[in-house]
Amino acid sequence: MTTPLEKARQDPESMKARILDVARRIFGEYGFHGTTTRMIAQEVGIDISTLHYHWGGKKDLYESVVVDINKDLRQKLSEVEKVIHGLPLSERLAISIDLTTDYLFDHPEVSNLILYRYFGKTRCEGNFDAIVPEFTADIARSMGLARDKKNVPPETTMKVLAVMNSIHNFISGESFFRPMLKVDRERYIALVKETLKFIHIPAFTQNEAT
Repeated sequence: MTTPLEKARQDPESMKARILDVARRIFGEYGFHGTTTRMIAQEVGIDISTLHYHWGGKKDLYESVVVDINKDLRQKLSEVEKVIHGLPLSERLAISIDLTTDYLFDHPEVSNLILYRYFGKTRCEGNFDAIVPEFTADIARSMGLARDKKNVPPETTMKVLAVMNSIHNFISGESFFRPMLKVDRERYIALVKETLKFIHIPAFTQNEAT
């Protein structure tokens, strides 16, 4: 049986897809507990009964948003891995930072939802906890920090999490950090990339130089 999420992804112009797109943005802005289905319905321009017809309750829609984000992240990681495969580690890191940062700035709800999920005081059950370790293992393998995704040392996982958390914080914190810097968005994005490379490339490649 085709799920509502599968139908939405198959037909980006459908009502299901329109609702999903708005739900991603609003859940990303206000979190699970700060969002109501009425807020989403009003933004889409439909009544609440239409939303429930297409997606069920708020928890059902939220879980679909999380799964949708997981699918997008997995696809993006796969695309990045194809680009960086076989390159020196410093180049892999630089390209990965550029591509991942661009993607997340285009989809800030991803970073927002991850930070809400792990650093908020309230939580909603979902499958995000099960999927993030898989993502970190994939990244570790792509960066050459682990031979395979099934045997990633905890020290390596922490290093990958440090990279991803710094990216997510710069994305999610744009409205706070950018006014402090007094720069436009294009300049802010460039500074984020520059700073991430300044911090992480030497940290990961120091042993290569010795």
